[in-house]
Amino acid sequence: MYDQIITIERHIIEQQRSYPEATGVFSALMYDIALAAKIIAREILRAGLADILGVAGKVNIQGEPQMKLDVFAHETMVRMNSFTGRLAVMASEEEEEIIPVSDEYGTGKYVLVFDPLDGSSNIDVAVSVGTIFAIYRRLSPKGPGVLEDCLQSGRYLVAAGYVLYGSSTVMVYTAGRGVHGFTLEPSLGEFLLSHPNIRIPTRPKYYSINQGYQEYWSEGTRQFTGWLQGLDRDDPREPLSVRYIGSLVADFHRNLLAGGIFCYPADSRKPRGKLRLVYEANPLAFITEQAGGYASTGRCNILDVQPESLHQRTPLFIGNRELVERAEEFIHSCDE
Repeated sequence: MYDQIITIERHIIEQQRSYPEATGVFSALMYDIALAAKIIAREILRAGLADILGVAGKVNIQGEPQMKLDVFAHETMVRMNSFTGRLAVMASEEEEEIIPVSDEYGTGKYVLVFDPLDGSSNIDVAVSVGTIFAIYRRLSPKGPGVLEDCLQSGRYLVAAGYVLYGSSTVMVYTAGRGVHGFTLEPSLGEFLLSHPNIRIPTRPKYYSINQGYQEYWSEGTRQFTGWLQGLDRDDPREPLSVRYIGSLVADFHRNLLAGGIFCYPADSRKPRGKLRLVYEANPLAFITEQAGGYASTGRCNILDVQPESLHQRTPLFIGNRELVERAEEFIHSCDE
């Protein structure tokens, strides 16, 4: 008996059958994002070679200006989704304001927000980077979308996902019916189902935090980290191994598959946290919840936070529910 080979296009269409009222617009939007990911992945794989072959002034051998990869990723996502009639508006971590969708091609009922290339500063040292995206239904009644369409809490997400560009290119997404992962087969140019129905393992292995900033943390965060290391004499536990790459998508992906917690707490230098609520925390929180985990600011569920601005920052504790809830306990008891 042969195993099934399921492309991401087939998987999305099969998921669509669960919604009798579906028109196929959402499925086409998801496939456009997958195609954008393939284009970005191709450029990332060429990044080192392109730098070597490029001449002074960041101009390639054809005389074309060489773009930074984060700008390239941003423009690829915008171009792939601007002229389809499926979106009302977009917002990107690379743009200060919302990205309008032209009336010329029609406006749709969906809203796309994205971080085009998370961790792009790591490309020079060949560390994995990623794209994060989230999809909402518009709130505005018709015409071009508005800012309020993008400033919805994570509770109203229709879908979210990320693409990890590393030793292989992996796309993970959820549309509210489980979390599924696909690996790009380069010779075919197809994302193939490789991780169906992902669930965070109940027995965690890792914690991920930049301990170089420990002196800036609150007492609650320091005590929680000590507990993860098995140093709490009143509540001893088997210590977790620390793994921290410094690329959010890569750290998150590892812990999603192996079990654990990723933390980027608020500290004395960044009292509001560092990660962006709209483009990073909300999409990953939705994925985590669908995989059986939990995401928190340290004080409340990330998905319950109402965004007030496009680039609002937040602390983030995300992963196994038991670990995140324990982080909340330490922060509430020590930092009030």
